[in-house]
Amino acid sequence: MVILNMSDSFHHERIAVIDFGSQYTRLIARRLREVGAFGLVYSSNVSFEDIQGPDLKGIILSGGPSSVFEEGAPRLDPQILKSGTPILGICYGQQLIAKEFGGNVHRSKAREYGKASIDVLSDDSVLFRGLQSSQQVWMSHGDHVESIQNTFKVVGRTASVPVAAMESESLKIFAIQFHPEVTQTESGLKILKNFCDFSGMNCDWSSENFIEEKIKKIHDQVGKDLVILGLSGGVDSSVAALLLHKAIGSRLHCMFIDTGLLRLNERVQVQESFEPFALHVHWIDASEEFFHGLSGISDPETKRKKIGAIFIEVFEREAKKLNAKFLAQGTTYPDVIESKGIGGAVLVKSHHNVGGLPERLNLKIVEPLRELFKDEVRAVGRTLGLHPQMVARHPFPGPGLAVRIPGNVDREKVRILQEADSIFIHELMISGWYERTAQAFVVLLPVKTVGIMGDERTYEYLCTLRAVTSEDFMTADWARLPYDLLEKVAQRIVNEVKGINRVTFDITSKPPATIEYE
Repeated sequence: MVILNMSDSFHHERIAVIDFGSQYTRLIARRLREVGAFGLVYSSNVSFEDIQGPDLKGIILSGGPSSVFEEGAPRLDPQILKSGTPILGICYGQQLIAKEFGGNVHRSKAREYGKASIDVLSDDSVLFRGLQSSQQVWMSHGDHVESIQNTFKVVGRTASVPVAAMESESLKIFAIQFHPEVTQTESGLKILKNFCDFSGMNCDWSSENFIEEKIKKIHDQVGKDLVILGLSGGVDSSVAALLLHKAIGSRLHCMFIDTGLLRLNERVQVQESFEPFALHVHWIDASEEFFHGLSGISDPETKRKKIGAIFIEVFEREAKKLNAKFLAQGTTYPDVIESKGIGGAVLVKSHHNVGGLPERLNLKIVEPLRELFKDEVRAVGRTLGLHPQMVARHPFPGPGLAVRIPGNVDREKVRILQEADSIFIHELMISGWYERTAQAFVVLLPVKTVGIMGDERTYEYLCTLRAVTSEDFMTADWARLPYDLLEKVAQRIVNEVKGINRVTFDITSKPPATIEYE
């Protein structure tokens, strides 16, 4: 179980989202941010003691794949329902509440999945305040609540679910069978906002108040000590650098570690972007160490861990020169969720910038963006004055191009990939498609194919173009790039990049695939 230490949280108000394994749980936290509320995800076996605090304004119980009838199904700490904290149960969360209060939960023979129309049965419903009497909602459930004790008022029903929404203002407990967090529920954001309003939240999240509160938090955490940060040129590390610089000024020392696994001309672009801010940047070429360390390694998780270990070694060496006490990282909330498996999440992959450092380093971690989603990081960057091109820059993995080269990594493969990726990004930018995609890159596959170029046989690498659209990077769809754009990119790569003779386009969404290949 992972519980974020709320002493590290920047915000003075919080909604605790308890995860029962729903595919939509992270989306609940994301949607809360859209209405100005700050939500954090907790495991299903969390106790009320773990989540309580003066900043706790409400609790949301997520959906999940389990049935309340199953032996070993997730349960809720009874103290949560008795706490007097406003609670909203969604799907499985509603069924848990109904079971605890003597309701009749019906075990369905088949799942209901898709759009449904809900009839609002009460003019003074808290959740449906200001909404029309009929709403389109999204269902994804097996069981449902058939009836409920008089403690609750039934405020919504559908053709197949007699208790699609129920409320008890006196208990401050509300529950719905449908999912307000998905876009297919037409008034989902308004329903979440109504719950937050009932909970007494100010719903005042903004990049401005985040910066103000985080600067104070950084001051309290760092004191007079020096901080070092790995500045990669990506959005996360760039925004973290500017935020720390605004908080502690010259006590921040940025380390640009050239791993040899960066994008083409990365150092020049970073230097030009940060010149106006007068940051302390140390330029370190450690590429030889990384390539040596990666020699003979093909397993993706081993590669990530090896790169992370070398990165820490370089930082340790540089930190000793500066007598730094803190290491800052651009860790974001999706990084934490995917790496730690918060709630019911399965560990997908490790992130090199998440987790503790070896004891021998004696460096404490500062993660100023740890609670933010990617678009929130961009909003903070714009407020801090980061160049628009840097703010809009697509995410780039911490391990660099090593995770876009499945199998063994060497300098020649990196050179090939750098050149191919540069062509793809350039064509996306001049066509206007860069801004319309959330992330785009080239992957160099460990496959060689036969080709013909200039009447000569070739036997060179196959590369794949990857471009996705996404709001929060928790899910993603493949971008429908125009055929003529794909054709132009493929022709340029084959003609201009020595080592590639075939180009493909990946049309797999997340899930089932991840965005990156490793």
